[in-house]
Amino acid sequence: MKAMIFEALGRPLELRDVPQPEAGPGQLQLRVTACGICRTDLHVVDGDLREPVLPLIPGHQIVGEVTALGEGVDGFAIGARVGVPWLGGSCAQCWYCRHGKENLCDEARYTGYQINGGFAEYTVADARYCFPIPQGYTDIQAAPLLCAGLIGYRSYRLVEHCATIGLYGFGAAAHILIQVARHRGQRVFAFTREGDTEAQAFALQLGAAWAGDSTMDAAEPLEGAIIFAPAGELVPQALRAVRRGGRVVCAGIHMSDIPSFPYEILWGEREVVSVANLTRRDGEEFLPLAASIPIETTVHRYPLEQANEALDDLREGRFSGAAVLVP
Repeated sequence: MKAMIFEALGRPLELRDVPQPEAGPGQLQLRVTACGICRTDLHVVDGDLREPVLPLIPGHQIVGEVTALGEGVDGFAIGARVGVPWLGGSCAQCWYCRHGKENLCDEARYTGYQINGGFAEYTVADARYCFPIPQGYTDIQAAPLLCAGLIGYRSYRLVEHCATIGLYGFGAAAHILIQVARHRGQRVFAFTREGDTEAQAFALQLGAAWAGDSTMDAAEPLEGAIIFAPAGELVPQALRAVRRGGRVVCAGIHMSDIPSFPYEILWGEREVVSVANLTRRDGEEFLPLAASIPIETTVHRYPLEQANEALDDLREGRFSGAAVLVP
């Protein structure tokens, strides 16, 4: 089969012919029909996340057709359409796993990082961590729901009580989450890279009450904010934007250093919290919700062999919405 291989830091992904993986005990073998590209993929190939198992096939927003069942698998059938997310496994025994926090497990393993992912024609995945894909979505429309959607939803749940929400960084996750917030009657304020009028227009098209540069003050005090951009300097900016008692959620897996800031912008029972990874419960809640709204994903399709181009376009902010590779 053909796959894009990450061999070493500083080198582009290489298209290679590699053996087709076989389903082991508890695994599904999948013919990959679409795989979303996420900022986490950039953090892997750019070296911000420092523990990839190399050589590696990246990609963790996988939609595929089940082509084989490993020993002991039930609940899935040949031909079923399933999604594979970032969380690829956990120990199921530690305190975190036993208390519904498998996303914090020390032994957790991640798709496209320690486990070969979906930048390939076939992959295998632990059946316990796979989700059925809701009807009504094409494969490429469903792919961004599996990380931008799931981790975005986990972040959103921390501000779902807020009437006004700021989204800092209007990319794949924000364009999904604004649809959840608008469905629930919340007002959303979108903050983008300075001068990114295309992203601002996209946010307004999706129902934002206001859109502007992340360097600008919010049009009115916010009750909550989610920072999707990996820029630590946005934390003080967001703290200044939220009213007393407000909450700032850092949603990325990697962020640059947060600069020092005066205590007065944290005082007043403001909070700064982070979100790490996702749990299976997030998928069980979010995917049916996405279908019921229904959330519409804006996707930009790339053939598998153009993975490097897609990653570069994401890095430079050359499109709105999400990118998806199609083998």
